[in-house]
Amino acid sequence: MDPNGIIWSAAVWLIPLVIAIVFHEVAHGLAARALGDPTAARLNRLSFNPLRHVDPIGTVVLPLMLAIAKAPVFGWAKPVPVDARNLPDPRRGMLLVALAGPGMNLTLALIGAVLLGLFAQTVDTAPAGSLGAFVASNLVNFLLINVFLAIFNLIPLPPFDGGHVVAGLLPEPLAKRWDRLARFGFPLLILLLFVIPALVPSANIVQRLVAPPAQALTQVYLSIATAIGG
Repeated sequence: MDPNGIIWSAAVWLIPLVIAIVFHEVAHGLAARALGDPTAARLNRLSFNPLRHVDPIGTVVLPLMLAIAKAPVFGWAKPVPVDARNLPDPRRGMLLVALAGPGMNLTLALIGAVLLGLFAQTVDTAPAGSLGAFVASNLVNFLLINVFLAIFNLIPLPPFDGGHVVAGLLPEPLAKRWDRLARFGFPLLILLLFVIPALVPSANIVQRLVAPPAQALTQVYLSIATAIGG
């Protein structure tokens, strides 16, 4: 397979991305169930079958376009439904449910780092275009994507997980006002990620707020891989 071709680029980014976002969403549902809300389980959204979570735009079209353009790849899945009314302490519960997704991604990044370390020799010696190189690229991208998604989702605005964390920390009257922003979640996402950066490049939220901590954390994980591969 041509390592510079579109099929290679799409595969080595989409495979780890789909795994990362599916596990992210399932983690929300598992946390909700553990805290008393069976909604996701009842709707069979705790499945690791990607087809139950795929959002055509956020899981396929956008990441594919970014991969082809060799831009940073990210995306999203259909949100797992959570009914806060089923939680004993709805505000604290939703905060914990929100943190479960990024927490899962950081755990997956650690697993990726360990695997990179264990297969370090294969990663270093695999010929370009070989199966070994394909697996190595997926492992590297798996680590990068999971770190990026964890930080990206902690942006303290709706509809990100960080927005739910802010709501859980605010006094209840302010939290109710804050939650009203959720109805504008998708337009706000488009505005922050595409419109504003196109008009004012210096206001690129990904480059300014997400990239620096993601790069620093990635170095930590890579140092773990290096120590294991030693």
